[in-house]
Amino acid sequence: MGYQTNFHNKNRGYMNLIVWQRAMDLVELTWRLTHVEAQIDFKLRSQLADAAQSVSANIAEGYGRRGLNEYLHFLYIGLGSLGETLTRAVGLHRIKQIGDDALAKFDELHYEVENRLSRLIEKLEEKRDEGDWIARISEDPEEYRAEPLLHHSTTPAFQS
Repeated sequence: MGYQTNFHNKNRGYMNLIVWQRAMDLVELTWRLTHVEAQIDFKLRSQLADAAQSVSANIAEGYGRRGLNEYLHFLYIGLGSLGETLTRAVGLHRIKQIGDDALAKFDELHYEVENRLSRLIEKLEEKRDEGDWIARISEDPEEYRAEPLLHHSTTPAFQS
């Protein structure tokens, strides 16, 4: 289970996004593949781990920028990092550093994150284009909740 904070404010809403939660799962899976299950060159595993971490980091950074166009900009950077992540994983598979089963598990989770992120981008672009963008976070501190608001995916959890 991922990290759940008891602290909530207007800048931490990204933690409620399933796409961010699943991107964090991708970070965890990438770490296991590159640091636990395989003996991969330090530089190669570092590049793959950094690319995977960049996805969730860009979702969070864009969310914190508070403007729709900036948010979309960072979501697109995250989508680019997903492309880099898959390319590096396939490359490691081709040079026999990651096995078939490991790549298949990675690809399945990657595919989910990629689709969720693409759908988020599409929905936000629709709202922007229709002029229907409403401030997504209340400025009223009374509306901040004390308990965690994480929503869990209906996709089965990764089993190692």
